[in-house]
Amino acid sequence: MKSDLTVPVIGIVHSPFHEKFGIPRQPNLVQVPAIIEFNAPYDDALAFEGLGEFSHLWLIWSFHQNKADSQSPKKFRTQIRPPRLGGNQKLGVFASRSMYRPSELGLSVVKLVKVIRQNGKAKLLIRGADLLNGTPIVDIKPYIAYSDAIPEAKSGFAQAAPALLEVEWNIVASQQAQALIAQKLFDSEQQGLINELLALDPRPAYQDDANRVYGMRYRQVNVLFKISAGQVQVEAIQRIDKKEI
Repeated sequence: MKSDLTVPVIGIVHSPFHEKFGIPRQPNLVQVPAIIEFNAPYDDALAFEGLGEFSHLWLIWSFHQNKADSQSPKKFRTQIRPPRLGGNQKLGVFASRSMYRPSELGLSVVKLVKVIRQNGKAKLLIRGADLLNGTPIVDIKPYIAYSDAIPEAKSGFAQAAPALLEVEWNIVASQQAQALIAQKLFDSEQQGLINELLALDPRPAYQDDANRVYGMRYRQVNVLFKISAGQVQVEAIQRIDKKEI
């Protein structure tokens, strides 16, 4: 039996997440926009005929920024610590969606907003992706509601949606956001999406320091915040120099 499988990279995701920190731990929790740009010959518009009839897609993609040695067969991780369980309880890797898995492949269902066609080529505008900017796409498949959606399915330790935190912006952060909006470097939709991301508590499960200031990068801004007693306090929002993007 063949032990290795080679698959093509058919496209790349362009998303507002330039760092892993802050990315939702599951797809569709926040309707963040992203674009999938395809490599030739997979960008041929003919390959996308009929796709616009579907509202959602399955994306098969690669965890391309894992540490190089994490996928070595000699270092196969049989167990991981899910953040949902506080980062302390161990479970088998195949009972999780951990990034440290033998195939390095991820699976996400996203909303298809539009198939963009130009000069015989196509790219996709999507929402709800939990993907880092530059993530390689291996394949896409249409989501079929009658077979893919199973209302009575059991979801183990993740049966219920995560609890949400309250998010507040202090005066300084609010003023900075308004200044960026006035300069057309930021907008109210982005601010709303940032609120939704922060409400999911992006911190590592093992960190609970009420005095620690965290930074979450989203597109061209860095959001500084603290979390205490179930509430997120946004301390500041800073523009990132274009050279860093």
